[in-house]
Amino acid sequence: MVRLDKKVTRLYVLDTNVLIHDPTALYHFEEHDVVIPMTVLEELDKHKNGIREIAQTARQISRTLSDLTSRFTPEQIQEGIPLPVSHGPSGRLRFLCYTDLKTLDPLVDSPDNRLLAETCRLRDERLDASVILVTKDINLRVKAAALNVPVEDYLNDRAYDDLDAMIEGAKVYAEAGVEGRGLWDRLDVEVDVERTEDGTFYHLAGELPKDWHVGMLVSDSDNGAGFEAIVRSFAPHRATLQLLTNYRHHDGVWGVHAHDSRQNFTLNLLMDPEIDLVTIAGNAGTGKTYMTLAAAFQQTLDSKHFERIVFTRAPIPMGEDIGFLPGTEEEKMSPWMGAFHDNMDNLLRDEQHGSSSWSDGATRQLIGSRVQIRSPSFMRGRTLSDTFLIIDEAQNFTPKQLKALITRAGRNTKLVLLGNVGQIDTPYLTANTCGMAYAVERFRDWPHAGHVTLKSVERSRLALAAEELL
Repeated sequence: MVRLDKKVTRLYVLDTNVLIHDPTALYHFEEHDVVIPMTVLEELDKHKNGIREIAQTARQISRTLSDLTSRFTPEQIQEGIPLPVSHGPSGRLRFLCYTDLKTLDPLVDSPDNRLLAETCRLRDERLDASVILVTKDINLRVKAAALNVPVEDYLNDRAYDDLDAMIEGAKVYAEAGVEGRGLWDRLDVEVDVERTEDGTFYHLAGELPKDWHVGMLVSDSDNGAGFEAIVRSFAPHRATLQLLTNYRHHDGVWGVHAHDSRQNFTLNLLMDPEIDLVTIAGNAGTGKTYMTLAAAFQQTLDSKHFERIVFTRAPIPMGEDIGFLPGTEEEKMSPWMGAFHDNMDNLLRDEQHGSSSWSDGATRQLIGSRVQIRSPSFMRGRTLSDTFLIIDEAQNFTPKQLKALITRAGRNTKLVLLGNVGQIDTPYLTANTCGMAYAVERFRDWPHAGHVTLKSVERSRLALAAEELL
């Protein structure tokens, strides 16, 4: 490893494979400058044709660079383009173009060797800065080290968690004590309790936490909570909290009971008529689809609040595509709906007798008449009224696609987004750029939206071991 000079300014030269590996790599170098040589732009141009994943990613990078450069003059581009960041100091994007570049002797003319030559020349010209080549190519890193060029691997590709990309949606004060008595001491606020036909409300006045927002859960424990409430209104010195219904025991939803505060919060959001948009994140096995279907059946078949349930998801394969599927729209979507069918069977199964108490054909036909499985490809132009709309695997939609689906909601429609940013199968999306993270951020302070990230899991030993070891 070449020793890096500890200079104030750093210039990170990105290889093509870094941008292909992570199209958002431009924004991951904090206050330091990012340099893209002309050799990298030429390689991206060669990769952009076709329908393979690498071609889609290359086109996405080209669009990103085009958007960044469209607002600046050629002179400003030569000086460096400020990179937009959400917080903290911003670096600049620079392009490297040498009209008289010569490859290093005795190396042959190849893209990797031209990239080395561009990096070496930039290093010699910018003595005031540390120039670092960033590449995923092991052989190129070895050659760079032999030429005394500082080189690094791109290590910002760790597995993302839902909490890395979006808010948690809950604030648990585990040390607050039993029945919430210590919660108000911890918050140091004045509390005024109001009981109405709509529920019990806590009006708070004082110095409130800055990370609170409308629609979040406030609890004094993860499991046996004595106080659980949702923030209905929030201002710097005033807030209103409404006490939640306890779905842990006799007050279940279609036979489903909560096991902790976050699951209880989820069921409250799903059953709340004032909440039109619910986003639920969490790892596999946290009960996202199970609780959502229970709430959908309860409000469609029992209380008749909705007329139908529409279930859809992005038909993105985890591996190689198996080709076209025969049949109608529902028959084509059926292979993608394994999670829906598995959870529906579990909900309808009589746990005591080991068989389904809804096994008679008439009841199954009734449920089937109320549940529609639809492809998102044919949603454009539709208006869904009196519908409980479930969008599964929402992390595989782009923000534009998810916006098109959300705007399908008509009168008396509740929309639920389910997803896990750690399971993105769309090649040109990341945890920070997927549609689900976009929707959670945009609807954060809307009083008719709620979000929760589930943590508890009830899974087999094998599934838990896979999460920890793989």
